[in-house]
Amino acid sequence: MRVKSRKFTQLRNAHHREKAEDYVEMIQDLADQQGEARLTDVAKRFGVSTVTAHKILFRLQREKWITSKPYRAIFLTPRGKRLAMESKRRHKIVYQFLKKIGVPEEIAQIDAEGMEHHVSSETLKILRRRLKK
Repeated sequence: MRVKSRKFTQLRNAHHREKAEDYVEMIQDLADQQGEARLTDVAKRFGVSTVTAHKILFRLQREKWITSKPYRAIFLTPRGKRLAMESKRRHKIVYQFLKKIGVPEEIAQIDAEGMEHHVSSETLKILRRRLKK
């Protein structure tokens, strides 16, 4: 029973991190495209209410991924920037691999978005090696 409990704990933690990765990536994209990220823009991009986005952003701020002040732009901390870059790198590798094996572009983009969060570092190394061949 203990193994099963540990498995579910790991899964919950993975989902928790997945949301953080998605949000810091989006904040970085908005900052790159618009010069800043704001709560309303983040909510709109994810298709959620500002209340939902605010709850997630509050959690990310508490966990030191982002920083912001009321009614101001949202900024990634150095830790948040590293997470965004790491997530983008994983996404790119998975996406390129899917394209290489013949997955249509649109499907590869969608699939890579989900897979990037759960792929192990060992699997990423193998995918990178296969891409170089």
